[in-house]
Amino acid sequence: MNRSERLNQELIFLSYRQTFHVKELMQEFNISKRTALRDISSLEQLGLSFYVEPGRYGGYQLMQQQLWVPILLNSQEINALFFALKALSLLSATPFEKSYQTIYKKLMATLSLSNQRQVAKLQRVVNYYSIPNLDAPTHLSDLLTAILDETVVQLTTSLVTAKFQIFDLLYRHGIWFFSGYDLDSNVWGIYRCDTIKSFQVSEQPAQYTWEQLAERQHAYDRDHHNIRYKCVLTPLGREHVQKNNYPNMRLEHQDGQDYLVGGYNQDELAYMIDYLLGLGRNVKIIYPEALKTGYLKELQQIQAFY
Repeated sequence: MNRSERLNQELIFLSYRQTFHVKELMQEFNISKRTALRDISSLEQLGLSFYVEPGRYGGYQLMQQQLWVPILLNSQEINALFFALKALSLLSATPFEKSYQTIYKKLMATLSLSNQRQVAKLQRVVNYYSIPNLDAPTHLSDLLTAILDETVVQLTTSLVTAKFQIFDLLYRHGIWFFSGYDLDSNVWGIYRCDTIKSFQVSEQPAQYTWEQLAERQHAYDRDHHNIRYKCVLTPLGREHVQKNNYPNMRLEHQDGQDYLVGGYNQDELAYMIDYLLGLGRNVKIIYPEALKTGYLKELQQIQAFY
């Protein structure tokens, strides 16, 4: 680890502390006392504020910061950051209101000329293709705020009008979803964001913490997907599943054979059949029988088109 990387790691190490001693830096980063003292002086120049507590058991008392401390990034980290920014900028809608182009320009302005050239070259030679938003999602920023603030919201969707506590946001294949607890019906659900017709923050206090909502989501995934299934996959089938999978499915490898296993709800039978049809000849259903029957029936209807 070179010195700039070590200083960066020291900033992160100290950001969660109120006090520290020279020995702690020496032990954590395996450096001498002289090096530790020199690093402390450099950290102060970078913006870390502290004062010295005298005495036998004294040390360095960190002061509360209102501004971000500068972070030192190496070239690989800089490239990764700009690549991630490019990927996000391809989405036509996100929960964040800031312009990614503006952020890009601000970050570029902090780099040396040689690093700017390197990043510009990266943008030309590494490409990221994503499905653009297929829907017209509304209230993404409002939903995110409700999650972070743990507030109750009154939503009207194309399916229901109710008070919700929102748990998370999900972007999949060009569509934004939110999951949460319907406080009026006492049910967990996953909904498309483009179905929201009205959004209003409710004065009703939150009934659950975010951690309690996480427990309810886990119970929903366990109990809702109560019909177990298992399918044999070819190597190409496994690759397709790795590229496109859902929380109710997982891959297993036994005795040299790949399997797709998981659970679904009876209401999701048609969705499961459509998903497996997309795997073509690279999947074979082992059980349940109802899934096999529905799959074969769908194949017959497709064949009847011709």
